[in-house]
Amino acid sequence: MKRSLNVTVMMDEGWIPSDDPDFSRDSQKSQTERHVVASLRALGHNVRILGVGYDVQAIVHDLSEHPPDIVFNLAEQFGDNRQLDKNVAAILELMEVRFTGTGSAGLMLCRNKALCKQLLGLHRIRVPGFVMLPPAKSVRHPKRLRFPLIVKPLYEDGSEGISRASIVNNDAELTERAGWVHERLHQVALAEEYIDGRELYVGVLGNKRLSVLPPRELSFGDSHNNGPTIATYRVKFDAKYRQKWQIEYGFADLPADVTANVARVAKRTFRLLQLQDYCRIDLRLTAENKIVILEVNPNPDIAYGDEFAEAAEHAGIAYNRLIDRILSLALRRYES
Repeated sequence: MKRSLNVTVMMDEGWIPSDDPDFSRDSQKSQTERHVVASLRALGHNVRILGVGYDVQAIVHDLSEHPPDIVFNLAEQFGDNRQLDKNVAAILELMEVRFTGTGSAGLMLCRNKALCKQLLGLHRIRVPGFVMLPPAKSVRHPKRLRFPLIVKPLYEDGSEGISRASIVNNDAELTERAGWVHERLHQVALAEEYIDGRELYVGVLGNKRLSVLPPRELSFGDSHNNGPTIATYRVKFDAKYRQKWQIEYGFADLPADVTANVARVAKRTFRLLQLQDYCRIDLRLTAENKIVILEVNPNPDIAYGDEFAEAAEHAGIAYNRLIDRILSLALRRYES
């Protein structure tokens, strides 16, 4: 993109440093918001920061008083409620403000893990068998679901609420862990079948034409000694923990036909869930090379050095070019 734009970067209010609200200082802190802002400025754009907290009127006022050419949407919640990320996008849609990433419809379909899996399953894309376990109701284990199961919160992302205790092997453990989700996270618990296989993360870029980035793999090196076998919160965010259990991120070495099939399923998933511009799909590849979709992440973490950016760089797309590509994809949607 050659011309300079007025870009408002919309982000969760809690990520804006009180001593550096416009991200103008150098910092050693690795943070998606800081990386995106720095990249946009390096690309020559005029950047304004807009925090999303609890006030709809403040968002509307800021966008009306300082109309941007486009919003780079990094907001993941409204009022500390992740279920309302779709509503933030809906405000932009109602105001006819151009913005990057998936719109309200796609965010709704992906935020509710059960709804996402139901839709994919209807279109014969493999997902784990699952059951929803609402609060204030007795926990019942359908006979069609085989242990072990993984119990997770219905609406969270980033592996929040997922630990090694999330893997349950009998009805008593299922009841206990579902109760933990109900009491600690105040939401429906989702119990899904544990899928044995390789864990892959697949980035997708595009709209009319889709590009699938080289798959990343999370390898559980010491799982035979009772180590983690799923991407828990500690696995994702604790480097010392990963080192202890010999857990490593890298690029997946796959046969050409398997790589092509992964790309085909990723593109179908992107289209079915009404995603836009970019996403990351988390899946398991079984010993028989069957693809099972675990999670779909619209507007995923794009910090420099994170999974999506690493995959893009491996495909020859340097970080600034990646941010420029996302911006260009969004603008092109509104011009078509």
